[in-house]
Parts: sequence; structure tokens; C-alpha cells
Amino acid sequence: MANSVFAYRVRDKAGAIVSGEIEGSSTAVVAKALRERGLVPLQVEEKQTSVLQTEIKIPGFGKRVKGKEIVIFSRQFATMVNAGLSLIRALTVLEEQTESVALREVLGKVRTDVERGTSLSAAMDRHPKVFSDIYVSMIRAGEIGGVLDETLLRLADILEAQLSLRSKVRSAMAYPAVIGFLIVSVTTAMIVFVVPVFKNLYAELGGGASLPFPTQILIGLSDLITGFWWLLILLGGLTIWGSRRWVRTDAGRLTWDTVKLKFPVFGKLAHKTALSRFSRTLAVLSRTGVPILQAIDIVADTSGNRLVAAALDEVKESVRAGESLAAPLSRHKVFPPMVVQMMTVGEETGELDHMLAKVADFYESEVEDTVSALTSLIEPLLIVVMGVTVGGILIALYLPIFNIAGLVS
Repeated sequence: MANSVFAYRVRDKAGAIVSGEIEGSSTAVVAKALRERGLVPLQVEEKQTSVLQTEIKIPGFGKRVKGKEIVIFSRQFATMVNAGLSLIRALTVLEEQTESVALREVLGKVRTDVERGTSLSAAMDRHPKVFSDIYVSMIRAGEIGGVLDETLLRLADILEAQLSLRSKVRSAMAYPAVIGFLIVSVTTAMIVFVVPVFKNLYAELGGGASLPFPTQILIGLSDLITGFWWLLILLGGLTIWGSRRWVRTDAGRLTWDTVKLKFPVFGKLAHKTALSRFSRTLAVLSRTGVPILQAIDIVADTSGNRLVAAALDEVKESVRAGESLAAPLSRHKVFPPMVVQMMTVGEETGELDHMLAKVADFYESEVEDTVSALTSLIEPLLIVVMGVTVGGILIALYLPIFNIAGLVS
């Protein structure tokens, strides 16, 4: 039976009248749930919704929970648990105060599952789009170890670090993307609107005279774009669609991630980002007490690079066979010697999480330096590219005029 929304008025433990809404299958079930929270139900009524009030759900819009919202939720949840609030009461408070509609719905379902006796980690595991594998695994380890508040704080830290790293990389890519779009737009506009004007002018002035080779290429490109623009758009769309489908396959993703690491400058940035994410995630999982084989699985899924994930799959089999964690890593070039040596020392001293955290700090610093260098390098480079592109088009357009002027003189 589907749950309905009930409006209620209750008296809390302090004697104050509180109103709100809650989901339930019937009035009796809702009243019982309220009493279990220590509240005295005064009025419980099912809300009547008309067709106009029904929420219109468009796939892909309005139902996404942002990473920052999960970070804030984790910190607030940790504070409440540390203060001694029960899980149900803490989830109720967080559900009522969150501004995200999508997160509110998920927290309501998680709270309902916990009220029915489900563990917090199992309840969260039913919402993989909101709570990732690493989140659920760490919550499960925190529940077993009795350190849920500390685990939540660590989760908030790692999520915040991942968001910060992603933001830095995106900021490095934003400027080149904007300038690149501007270059393509200006070039296309000149080829489509300006070149045909000069073509007609040369036809009137020169008759059958031969045009310079650069001008012929430019006019031919203009004829191709203006005459077969629909075919170019179709081919471009099919290429993008086919590429995206290919990248989604295991073989395609592995090939793309391998090639991506070989790109000049950007390949190093992607490599350092993957190593930072690997080190930080494994450090937190190790510190929380997640079993090593399960931790390797989670790190492989969250590494963001299929080449790193494939290497970790082989490492997991070696660890299962009795090897140390660092030894099989040394057989894969994607892991630099520094990472392997730091992990070796960490395993020997029993401080693997501490060493991995240092590795993560190092590579995060390297990513920041690379992003700063990219930003300062790409800005003048793109301006030069734009100047050369536009200048080349103008020179090709004016070459016939220079030739005509030379013949007249």
C-alpha cells in the first residue's frame, strides 16, 4: 500500500504545540510513530491533493542531491549523534531543516527504514545515487565500531576534499572551454557571413582570374559549410553519440583513460588527480576499519580512471593470495615509486592510513600547482591562437585585393 502524506499537530515533551507533515500508510500508523518519538498526537489528518497540486516530475531535473548538501548533512548528523540524539530523532530534525527537496525525500525514507529496525548503513544502501559505496561502507564500519560520529566527520572531510579537487580541475578547464568556444564561433561567423561577400566581390572584379591558393581554400570551406551545414551537423552529432557510447563500454573506457593520461600537461593533471583520489579514499577507509579487500573494491570504483581500477583489481587478487598491498602496486606503472615506497613504509610501521594521507596531501598540492600553471599558460596561448586564426582568415581574404592593387600600379 502506497504511503500518504498526513498533517499532524502534537504536544512535545516541553508541552509546546508542534505542527508538521509525515508519510504513513494510515492514521493509526502515523499516530503510533509520533508516540514512539515521545510526542502526544492531538490531530492527524490525511492531506488531500488535487491534480493541480500533484508534483510534475521531469526525468533528470530537480531530483539531484548535490555533493555539498551531503557534506553539510554529514557534519550536522555527526554533531547530533555526538550530542547523544538517537538516530531517528537526528534524521527527523535533518529531514525537516534541509532545503533540498530530493535530500528530504531520501532522508524520510531512510528514517522510515531505521524506524522499522533496518540498520542505518542498510537504509542508506537503498539510495546509491545519494549515498555512494564508500559512504555506506564507512557508515557500516562506524556502526560496528561504535564511532559513527567520528566516521561521519571523516566522510565529510573526504567528500569536501573531493569537491574541492573537482572544483579546481573544472576551474582550470573553464577558461580554455570558453575561449575555445569563442574562437570557433568567431571563425564560423566569418566563414559563413563574411567570406561569401568577398567571393561575390572577387567574381565581379576578376571575372575568371585565378585566386591565391589560401583564398581558394577559404572559399571552398565556406561553400562546404553553407551548402552542407545539415550534413556536418548530422555527422558531428553521430560522432559525438558514437564516441560517448564507445566510452561507456569497458574496453572503450579503458582505452580512453589510458590515452587521456598520455596527453601533454592535461595527462599529468588527470594522473595526479586519480592518485590523490586513490590515496585519500584508501586512507580514510583504512582508518575507519573497512576490510582491505572491500576497501580496494571501493577505491577502484571511485578512482575515476579505468586504468587505475584495472590495476587495483589485479592488486586485490594478489592481496587475497597473501601478498602485501604495496608489492603488487609496484608492478603497475600507473603508481609512481614514491606512492609504493610510502605505502611500504606505512605497512611496515602500521601507519598505512597516515602515509596515504601524506601522499594525498602531496598530490593535491601538485594538482593546485598544475592548475595554476595551466591557467597562466593557457590564457596567453589561446589569445595567440585566436589572433592567428582570425588574422589568417583576413589575410586570405585580402590577398586578391593586394594582387589587384599590384597589377594596377
